[in-house]
Amino acid sequence: MIATLNRVVDAVEEHLDAEIDLASLASELGTTEYHVRRMFSSLAGMPLSEYIRRRRMTVAAADLLGDDDLLDIAVRFGYSSTEAFGRAFRAVHGISPGDARRHGGPFRAQPHLRFRLTVEGNTIMKTRIAERPAFRLIGHSTRVPLVHSGPNPAIQEFIAGLPPTEHARLKSLGTSEPSGLLQVSAEVDTDYVEGSELTYLHGVAVDAGAQVAPDLDVIDVESGSWAVFLTEGPYPAALQETWAATATEWFPSNPWRLRPGPSIVSVLERADDFSTATTELWLPVERA
Repeated sequence: MIATLNRVVDAVEEHLDAEIDLASLASELGTTEYHVRRMFSSLAGMPLSEYIRRRRMTVAAADLLGDDDLLDIAVRFGYSSTEAFGRAFRAVHGISPGDARRHGGPFRAQPHLRFRLTVEGNTIMKTRIAERPAFRLIGHSTRVPLVHSGPNPAIQEFIAGLPPTEHARLKSLGTSEPSGLLQVSAEVDTDYVEGSELTYLHGVAVDAGAQVAPDLDVIDVESGSWAVFLTEGPYPAALQETWAATATEWFPSNPWRLRPGPSIVSVLERADDFSTATTELWLPVERA
């Protein structure tokens, strides 16, 4: 995976003036665009789309100090107008192209990334692979922003708004793995951009053919393989650390890659105040 990401970074440099056919490139490298985008975001700390924009604007800043017409520079880097180019330039450098040309900067350069695998093994990964037939996730859902670290206030508020009796009702409906009350993230931005919206469902898993009460939301899940990571400790810190370690340690060391589908957290045990918990993180995977 590290070699694949470095080839993607090289392709960015080769196509700063054009769009990259990432799907074709990923296929040539024996993986998928979905997995590349998710791994890039997890390891680089930014979406691939943001890295491309920063690199384009870094190189464009050097061209801006020359004599080329502003529109010519904009078109060279894939923008159809100086206005669109100006918005992208300001977002990266915090200054308009005109002011940058007049004053010679200041600029915020994005270095050329290189990925390297550091073998540490300091996170114990208690993992199993589960083969599951198709099933349904049922419960109550809402749209919330993606939060990378710490509690998600929107999710906390949503769960707090459910009647206490509803948690017991949902738990009684579960008939399939993953077991127990589930925290489901679906329709997540492919680049995993913090602040982007996702569908959060609080509910349980049932068999594919199960009938569902009309007041409950449903997410149908296809059959396939799942990597299941057991986590124990402070909540949500231990879970989030394990989630990060799947990208930095587990996927680079194992013959699996992410496939589209919801990510699921099953809460097996927890303290009364939810300060600690034992959870299972279910990620949809396929053979790499």
